[in-house]
Amino acid sequence: MATQHFSSALPVPAVSPAYPMAKPGYGKRSAPGQRPRTRDDFALLPTRERYVAGFVDHLPDGAAMSVKQLAKQLPLYGQQAIGTALKALSVAGYLRRVRCSVGAGDEIRWVFRTFWSRTARDNEWWNTYLATEDATRATAPTAPPEAPASPSLAAPAEAPASTAVPLRTPPEAAPDTTPATAPAAPAEASAAPASPESSASPVAPAAPTPAATRPPALSPAYLALAEIGRKDIRLALSADDCAALEPQAAAWFARGVDADYLIAALTAGLPAQVDCPPRFVRRRLADKIPPHRPAGHSSPGTSTPAPARRLLVECTDCGRPGQPEALPDGLCRPCRAAQSESRQATSPDPAEIAAVKAHMANLRDLLKAP
Repeated sequence: MATQHFSSALPVPAVSPAYPMAKPGYGKRSAPGQRPRTRDDFALLPTRERYVAGFVDHLPDGAAMSVKQLAKQLPLYGQQAIGTALKALSVAGYLRRVRCSVGAGDEIRWVFRTFWSRTARDNEWWNTYLATEDATRATAPTAPPEAPASPSLAAPAEAPASTAVPLRTPPEAAPDTTPATAPAAPAEASAAPASPESSASPVAPAAPTPAATRPPALSPAYLALAEIGRKDIRLALSADDCAALEPQAAAWFARGVDADYLIAALTAGLPAQVDCPPRFVRRRLADKIPPHRPAGHSSPGTSTPAPARRLLVECTDCGRPGQPEALPDGLCRPCRAAQSESRQATSPDPAEIAAVKAHMANLRDLLKAP
């Protein structure tokens, strides 16, 4: 708990509009459940800590919280004094420095945040809140869904489609657009169908579209068989071979295996020369077919491990990460021990204070003597 200090505090400096913001995901984060801002906030803190706390409290979420940036905006104190003040604010229960893992798979990176609460909280409250924050981040999706395109951005994409329609108008619609003052063209057009050759030309079938010539969708079993020859030339199969072996390969997929497993099983331990690849593959498909595996079955010992903790608290003094329970007051064990020793060293003994006062009084008396 903080010690009450009624000494006059310095006015809180105004936050500059040019104060730097941290990168997305970094910087200050406000904790929930804070009381409204009043003039008596941080009245229990010493002058320096109250001055720094008032400035940090007025910073917006996402603002940079490094000691260097704070020292640039607070000219009365240097970086060492700002760091000591932040450590005192952490002990008093106003802030916690944490690092969070962002991303998934091989794209995981750590971001550093400072959670701030205008209301002083104890260690139990911070541990509960950070555990809730960790659980929320663990269950949240790793990447936000893509936002739908705005109408202003979608309009240019639709414009070419509308302008391309008149270009595809069939030739039969051309006489409708010609003026009535040109009768020669319709006359020639009406006389042309007299011959059989000319009558067949308007109804000639159009060129086949790409969709008509596109092959049908291939099954995963067919694609896996076609890929075997690319993995190992000794098992190169033709299109007819893949079609003939497709039912046997489909039976493998029905038992819960994928294409990689099928290819690895068929290409493992090949002889130096394969005389007939189709017959060789057909025999392996029959002899090495895997057993049935029920849906949703997991092998013993291969259960999904518990997700790693995505939020760690940092020591406000040295930056050492750890679990919230292992860093009470936001300090690691060595820093907490050093702080307790400094408190004992800075708290003088009342007997020593009395001895110093008596010694100073004796010096004054000696100076007054003639």
